[in-house]
Order: sequence, then C-alpha cells, then structure tokens
Amino acid sequence: MEEKKAEGGKSSQARERGGASRQGGGLSQILSFAGGHRRFTYLGIVLSAVSMLLGFVPYVCIWLVVRDLVAVAPDWSAATSLSTYGWVAFVTAMVGILVYFGALMCTHIAAFRTASNMRKACAEHLMRVPLGYFDTHASGEIRRIIDGSVGLTETLLAHQLPDMGGTVAMVVGMLVMLFVFDWRMGLACLLAAVISVGCLMSMMSGDRMDYMNKYQAAMDRMNKAGTEYVRGIPVVKVFQQTVYSFKAFHDAIKDYGDMAHEYSVTLCRVPQSLNLTFVDGVVVLLVPAVLLIAPGVTDWAKFLTDYAFYAIFSAVISTALQRLMFVAAYTQQAGNAMSRISGVLAAPTLAEPAEPRHPADASIAFDDVSFSYEGAATPALDHVSLEVPSGSTVALVGPSGGGKTTAASLVPRFWDVGSGAVRVGGVDVRQIAQHELMDQVAFVFQNDRLFKGTILDNVRAARPGATREQALAALEAAQCSDIVAKMPHGVDEFIGTGGTYLSGGEVQRIALARAILKDSPIVVLDEATAFADPENEALIQRALARLAKGRTVLIVAHRLSTVRGADQIVVLDAGHVVERGTHDQLVAAGGLYARMWADYQTAVDWKIAGSRGGSSGAAPSARGTAAGADAAATGREA
Repeated sequence: MEEKKAEGGKSSQARERGGASRQGGGLSQILSFAGGHRRFTYLGIVLSAVSMLLGFVPYVCIWLVVRDLVAVAPDWSAATSLSTYGWVAFVTAMVGILVYFGALMCTHIAAFRTASNMRKACAEHLMRVPLGYFDTHASGEIRRIIDGSVGLTETLLAHQLPDMGGTVAMVVGMLVMLFVFDWRMGLACLLAAVISVGCLMSMMSGDRMDYMNKYQAAMDRMNKAGTEYVRGIPVVKVFQQTVYSFKAFHDAIKDYGDMAHEYSVTLCRVPQSLNLTFVDGVVVLLVPAVLLIAPGVTDWAKFLTDYAFYAIFSAVISTALQRLMFVAAYTQQAGNAMSRISGVLAAPTLAEPAEPRHPADASIAFDDVSFSYEGAATPALDHVSLEVPSGSTVALVGPSGGGKTTAASLVPRFWDVGSGAVRVGGVDVRQIAQHELMDQVAFVFQNDRLFKGTILDNVRAARPGATREQALAALEAAQCSDIVAKMPHGVDEFIGTGGTYLSGGEVQRIALARAILKDSPIVVLDEATAFADPENEALIQRALARLAKGRTVLIVAHRLSTVRGADQIVVLDAGHVVERGTHDQLVAAGGLYARMWADYQTAVDWKIAGSRGGSSGAAPSARGTAAGADAAATGREA
C-alpha cells in the first residue's frame, strides 16, 4: 500500500509540475488575485515614478549652482541664487520621499490583500480536493508552497513593482537628462549603460534563463533534503551514522554548489566583469569624450559646468541598472512562485452532484470496483465486490499492499473509483453531497493527530455545536476518564507545543471520543490499535465496542485477534477478494486467512527464555526462534 501511495505521490508531483509549467505565473495572473485593490498597485507604481522624477531635481540644482559659481568667479558673493537652488533641492527631495512613502503604502495594501486572497483561494480549493490528495502531498510541502510562494509574490507587489515603475521613470528621465546639456557627453555615458544592459541581458536570457530555473530547482531540493535530514537526526545518533549516511542531502548540497559555481564563475564571470567595469567607470569614458570636444570649445565656463554635471550624474546610471537587475530577478522568482501556486490550484477536485441523492440506510456496497493510483503499474483494487449490511461489522484483512486501506478510503471519497461504484445506503457516493457523506461517516486511523488546543476543543472538532456535557460523555465512553483526571486543568488542558504531550494510545482514545461525539451511522476503522500498548489497547477495544454499537463498521486490521468477532471477514490479496466468511469458517477453509491466523498465533507465542541457573543472560527458546523465523517470513511475504 505504501509503495503504491509513493508511486502515486511521485506521479502527482510530476503532474503538478507539468500543470504549473503550462499555466505559467505571469504578473497579470498574480494581479488577478488583487480584485478591487489592483488600482492601489497601479497608483503606487505611478507615485513611485513621480517620486523618482522628483529625484532628478537636486541634480539640476547642482548644475545651476556650478553654473552660477563659474559665471561669477572669482566674485562668489555675486551668486545670489544659491540658497534658492538649495531650498528647491531640499523641498523636492522631501516631497519625493513622501510621495514614495505614499506609493509603498498603496502597493503594500494591494500586496497584503493579494496575498490574503491567494491563501484563501488555495485553502478553498484544497477543501474541494479528494482527501487522498493529502496522502501523496505532505502538509509541510503544501505549507511551503502556499506560505513561501505567496511571500515572494507579496514582496514583488509591495516593493519590486513600485521600484519597477520608479526604475522605468529613472531610465526615461536619465535618457532625457543625458542629452539636455551636451549630447556628446551624454552619448559617452549612454555607451556605458548600453554595454551594461547587454551584459545583464546575456546573464539573464537564453540558456542562462533555463539555468536559473535549474538553479532554483536545485535550491528547492537542497532545502527539502535539509528538512528531512534534521528530522532524521535522532536516527543518525541512535545508529552512530555520519552526515554521509544521508546521501540525498549530501548530493543535494553538492548539486547546488556545483550549479552556483558554474553559473557565477563559468557563465557570468566575463559579462559581470564587463558590466561592473563600464557601469562603475562611466566617468572614465567622459575623459576621451572631453578630449575630443575640447578643441572646439568657445564657452569654457559652460563646458566645465556640463562636465561637472555628467561626472556627478553618472552615478545614477549604476543605480538605475542595479534596480533593473533586482526587479528582473524578483519578477522571475515571483513567476516561479506563482507557478507553484498554480500547481496547487490545478489539483483535481471532487465533482459535486447536480441533483444530490440521500442514502436510505447505513449499508455499504462495493459493486465491481477497480481503482489504480496514478502512475502505478498494477491496480490497487481489481473488480472488488462486497457488501456491509447496515448495522453489521465487516473486517478487511490480508497481506500488506492487498488493498485494504484503499478500499476503506473509497467509502468517504478519499479517492473516486476508476470503474464500478461504491454505494452508501444504495446510493453511489458520487451522487451524495459531500457534506452529507462526511456526516454519514466517522473515521479512526492508526495515525490520528490532535490539534494544538485543549482536549475539549479536539473532541468538539467532530461536532462544533456540541455542548460541554456531550463532549465529556464522549470522553467517558472512549475510556478517557483517566487522561482527564491526571490533567491539572481537566478537559481544558492545552495539548501540543507549549502544553502537555500525550502517548500514542492516549491520542488514539481522544480520537475515538471525537468519533463517538460525531455520532455517524458508519464508522471506518483503519488499524485503530496499531500503536497502542497492551493497557491502552484494552481500553481502546472497550471504546471501539461502544463506538460500534448500533452502527455499520468497516474495519481494516492487521491484528487478527481484533476481528474474530466480526460478522464477516473479507480477505484481500493483490487487489482481489480471495476469501470471505466468519473467523471459524475461514480457519476451517485452510486458505490464506488460515495461514495468516497460524502465523499470528505463532508470533503471539514467541518468547525469550532465560538461561539455566537464573543468569541475567537470555536467549530465544527453540520454539521462540522458530516462531520468530515464521513471523519474519510472514513479514517478508506481506
């Protein structure tokens, strides 16, 4: 089963990447989430452009100051307009800052609303996908896609888009300013800008653009492998392994390092060196321009003033090009992030029936059901037919990978069947409204999880409108009285991070209380006692008996002792129903179930016998050794 799920997960991830690449992640797609707040984005871009144009005024004032000083030299006192130019420069600079602040306020408002709408859209879409989707997509992976990718788009909208507007205005204003005073000096400055832009484009286009995508993918693999490594540190310590035991993590770091080195050193060293040389050395290019122009100069005062302006203004070129580079980089990252979000939004959803039907009772029927996980070589279920009469208990048993959990998951539409039909109360589950189907079925899994909150809140999650007394009654029915009694705050005790941690068996009993409180007519149990110690198992068995009373129960079990009293036992192997009957009938038949029961009994009887003389050493008895071998063989067959 786990292998099939893994195969399905890999194929789902491949499908997600394919869907993302088809949909793309353009700026228009990001802005589509802004709704009515899109106008704030446009307003912020315009204000940022105005702020940038205001930033050119101080440079003009500097030129005017130099012009007046040169014109009256050496009688500096005759330059009476200097203070006026200074105040104009100061006021426009302050106004530019305030306008830019207003631009950021507008874009942040739009960015926050866009991010909120993205998260809501993802959450609403995920509410409609099959629950089986979350078996093949880890919660951490989905959280990283939504939170991380939305964060990148938020940065783009809040900061990079207004900077993009300002940068465009800066480039336009810069081109105008370069040719206002002396087109020859302006042309020399522009030459440096053209060379720099060419270098930047060579680093961020063509094959290098594809390389950037590979670089980003390598970074994602390294981050994912790093998370797995940190989670596996306890295993490393227990078995005295080194970091190289995590080959995937080591290889991911090496791949990332190789890519970063090849991109920065091999591919970008020459163009980046040229870029920095020319963009930071614009003033050097002015020298040959000045030497060529100087012989024909008649107004040396104006000539020197113009040269001073271009020497100072050349610093703007470097700033403008750097901002262009950062904007392009962030736009690409936001596009990749939007592609990931598009992958989540492209996940297939369960179709709601146009005319919902209502089940007549709590019976379950599998009518020639076949189902395959996407990408799997063989079907998980192959033409399976079985019935669970209303109010009865039916157990699904068989070797691992036989299709037991898959069959149980089709009842609440964790997945939809490939062919055939699963019926509840005589109605195909695909013709029952989702909320009604969920009300019909309660689940208890072997790895049930509790929320970070109080015990009471965790139980009420099944029925939020339940009273405190009803929740307490469910806890008592689930044999949780001892858990509540030892908590300082009783049912109001906070569990999880920052609170109390419970054992696996205690978690399972509270999950059972949740199922009891839900009071659904159908109960699906997937190895509910798998991780319980003997004491907790006994309590869980009592709680299960209380939960199953008067309800239709479908049990998936590996511990055959838990299903001896079932009304019917169905044996699944390789996706087929190979046997069915009561425990006694199946044992007498001498088939697969009988062999499984014999192996189970042998494993139960296995024991460690102490050596003679009461020494502290211990060794398996002959019977224990044989039983252990049989159990191991059974495990290998499973």
